[in-house]
Formats: sequence, structure tokens, C-alpha cells
Amino acid sequence: MNQFKENVILVDADHIDRVAFDLTVNFERMIGRRIPKADLAKWIDCVALDGGLRPKDGQQTQVIVIHSAQKKALDNFAPSDLEGDINGQAFNDNLGEFVFETHAVEDIADADSLFTEALQVVCSQPEVKRLIVVPGDAIYNNVREVLRKADDPDKHITVLTMQPEPGGQFRQELLGYSLMAALGIKADEIR
Repeated sequence: MNQFKENVILVDADHIDRVAFDLTVNFERMIGRRIPKADLAKWIDCVALDGGLRPKDGQQTQVIVIHSAQKKALDNFAPSDLEGDINGQAFNDNLGEFVFETHAVEDIADADSLFTEALQVVCSQPEVKRLIVVPGDAIYNNVREVLRKADDPDKHITVLTMQPEPGGQFRQELLGYSLMAALGIKADEIR
């Protein structure tokens, strides 16, 4: 992880890929049509909006993607190749520039430990003012503890989970809504 931006989105890639798969399978049956892969840029936009990011000229957001060493690509997102299509890439839109970096878990740590350590590092950076965290369900308690210790009134922190969880000193949003939008599932299709 290089120099940090004012806005950081920290993502567990293995988790979001599993959740996107589960949503795809369930909604294809429910609405009776094939669901395409999730649009990664659209999903990041939705996550950023859930985290309180608003349009601002010159704004940059760093997207840090942690993934297991075995996972070379996201099966349920486009683009998908973590090294070739995502790492070092960026896109611009009305919310500013989003710059991606991917980090594979090496043999010396497991994915949960690396994610928690990355979260501690990001939280300790004074230049980070907005942090959006998308952790796996299994490490939510660890994330909550890290954020409790990182009690910084100048940081706006949002955690996205699939269901409401016991809180901490941060906002919570539901992950499913942003993924449904990225998968192209419309509200009127599920009524």
C-alpha cells in the first residue's frame, strides 16, 4: 500500500464474489431472467455513495482489494482479472477518480489477518478522512474492535455488511443493495 488518499475503500474480494454469486443464483430464480456479472465500477460508485462520498472536483478514492492467493479473478464481476484488469487501474466519473490496488494473501498470513492488518494501517493514517470497509462476515467482530480502537472523530467510517450487526463508532449500510444495483437488478423486478 502506497501513499494513502483522503478516501479509502477496503474490500474483501473473496467475500464480495461469494455474495454476488448468491444474489445471482437467488434472483435469477426469483425474477426469471439471466443476471449478468456485476459491473465493478458501478458497484464501487454505489459503495462510495453509501459511505457518504459526494461529487467533488479533483477527488481521489483509493480502492484496496484484498484477496486469497488462489483467487486470480472475480467470478461474478466485470472486469474480473485481479492482477491484469483491476490492479493499478482507475476510472473517473462524477464522484472523482477511483484508483485500484489488489493485494494477494501470501503464505505468511491468512486473508482475515491481512484484511484486519490492512484496516489497522489505513485507520492509523491521518490523511484518510473517509473509510469504507467491506469485510467478510467471519471477521466482522475483528473489524469492529479495530475501529473501536481507532476512535478518530475526524474519520467518517462506514462498514457494509449483508445484515445489520452490533455496532461501534461507525455507520453501517447493507451490502446487498449496492450489489443488486451492480448486477442490474431493479426494484420493480422483485415486487
